[in-house]
Amino acid sequence: MTKWMLMALAALPVTPALAVPRLDGVLTDHAVIQRDKPIRISGSAEPGEAVRISLAGQSVAVKADRAGRFSATLAPLPAGGPYEMQVSARSGLAIVRDLLLGDVFLCSGQSNMEMSVERSQDSYSVYAAADDQLRLLTVPKATAFTPQTGFAAQPGWAATTPATASPFSAACFYMAQALRKSAKVPIGAIHSSWGGSRISAWMDEAGLRAADMGDGVEALRLYARDVPAAVARTSAKWEQWWRDQSGNRPGAEPWQPQATLDWQPAPRIGAFNRWGIPALADYVGMLWFRKDVTLTAKQARQEAVLSIGAVDDADVTWVNGKAVGGSSNAATPRNYLLPAGTLVAGSNVITINDDNVWAEGGMIGPVEAMRLSFADGTSVALDTGWRYAVAGKPRTNAPRAPWDDINGAGTLYNAMIAPLGPIALAGVAWYQGESDTDLAGYDKRLAAMMRDWRRQFGLPELPFAIVQLSAYGDTASRPRESGWARLHDTQRRVAEKDGHAAVAVTLDLGDPLDIHPGEKREVGRRLARAMRSLAYGETVAASGPRVVQAGRGADGTVTLSFADVTGELTTRGADRAIGFELCGAEAASCRYADAWVNGNQVVLAADGRPVTHVRYAWADSPTVNLFDRDGLPVGSFEISVP
Repeated sequence: MTKWMLMALAALPVTPALAVPRLDGVLTDHAVIQRDKPIRISGSAEPGEAVRISLAGQSVAVKADRAGRFSATLAPLPAGGPYEMQVSARSGLAIVRDLLLGDVFLCSGQSNMEMSVERSQDSYSVYAAADDQLRLLTVPKATAFTPQTGFAAQPGWAATTPATASPFSAACFYMAQALRKSAKVPIGAIHSSWGGSRISAWMDEAGLRAADMGDGVEALRLYARDVPAAVARTSAKWEQWWRDQSGNRPGAEPWQPQATLDWQPAPRIGAFNRWGIPALADYVGMLWFRKDVTLTAKQARQEAVLSIGAVDDADVTWVNGKAVGGSSNAATPRNYLLPAGTLVAGSNVITINDDNVWAEGGMIGPVEAMRLSFADGTSVALDTGWRYAVAGKPRTNAPRAPWDDINGAGTLYNAMIAPLGPIALAGVAWYQGESDTDLAGYDKRLAAMMRDWRRQFGLPELPFAIVQLSAYGDTASRPRESGWARLHDTQRRVAEKDGHAAVAVTLDLGDPLDIHPGEKREVGRRLARAMRSLAYGETVAASGPRVVQAGRGADGTVTLSFADVTGELTTRGADRAIGFELCGAEAASCRYADAWVNGNQVVLAADGRPVTHVRYAWADSPTVNLFDRDGLPVGSFEISVP
């Protein structure tokens, strides 16, 4: 087995040996169990032994199989508690204490779901929070190449106090707190998120294949048995993506040793935004890094490990024009195995593409870790002599390796969702999409992920409340394309087609300068409203006003009709609705329209030009003034005009 394989295996989570009988998932002390649903329990014991499970006057006996696995189902129970569960077997007795029956919600996504109460606005309010009937659990960050039956580090439940709520997901906490007040039953909130993650990392194998991502599944399987072959396959996809973006012909790409870019000396290892170079101070995009290393014939003959430290945010790395690895986890040091034959006697060229997608970027180091280490124990330092060249901002997001922690194929699902097992839930709150903007096929991925999770939890109609991306970035003073708005509209369409999902519109809560807006209390309130409709059947509009129809008048006007409006539509700060665009079939034909509100309709004035569709709030950070009486905004949309 190569050093590379040993390193890969060492990175896999290891489940520690625990006393038996042992329960799977998050059925631990202080847990909340979903009321009024069958209580599905699984775990491990000694192979073949009898296991008895008792809870609230119920008792069921099962037998562990030859692998020591057992499962059982208890009848549904109403809200109440606290209870004690006993799991007894010849090998021992497990007691789970202080259990409540109520409603359990799972919250997941990327950094805006991960953002804690203590980092959000109004965080002072949490200091008065204390509720034994509102229980919180955070799933530790972990990755795995295959679905796990247990957590690498078992998470624990805790009742709400200022100390437990402060580090918890703000959007999830405020949603759960609002539902606790309205439902008046115990509420359990499970938070399982990872900042920067793509949705593909949260999908199981069936979902990935359904979303046309089966090649990622196969590449991950190949990685488990032949790392260099998997790296070659995945890097070839990245290289083709680069050629499609840049127009470079094969053999003339920047990672080729003979590439002649405008190479400049890198001032030092560290974030390039802090180099004091004005053009890089606020630069978000790609940089190329290059270093030439001279080796002896003896060194070149050996297997080696290339260590370049951390790269923020993502890298793809080549040696002498051959891809040797890549990662998109900004904090992870890169260590890439170089099989014998990769290096040559004399000059060797190391080339790195650094894809900075947000905030600061660059080769972060530490410099002490940057070395080329040989099988004979010797090494060459790589801490100086780097050059760089600006690569620009790509038109679309670069592909990532299927084994990447946060951008891989099922890597987060396997370690952070699968171990939850088949527990019953009242609903799921999903806050993600930033990392998938401008990646085609998000509609397929989102729909497939919802099917994945519903299948795991055994609830085909499990409600999903999807937070639309908050406004961030370009405010737009003229009509233009917007990947952010396109993803808004995709989320809306998927939720409406699903029938058991809704969006929480938040474009009015965003900040053009901050991808992590702090108004998470209101996000939580809107998520709770969606759940009140989806999970509790209350007669409230889950998402607020949504466009349902476009009609063309004889005078050329276009009338848009909206449903789920509380009261009627109203404008703020003006007597006209802003942000509407009339568009024709040709590219760049959209133009702003004069629009006025008429009850639950908006009428757009004709301008004498062809109209095939209408867009609204079509910008990364749109200015909007159209709301209903409950203060819910109309979200970004595009609709055809018949």
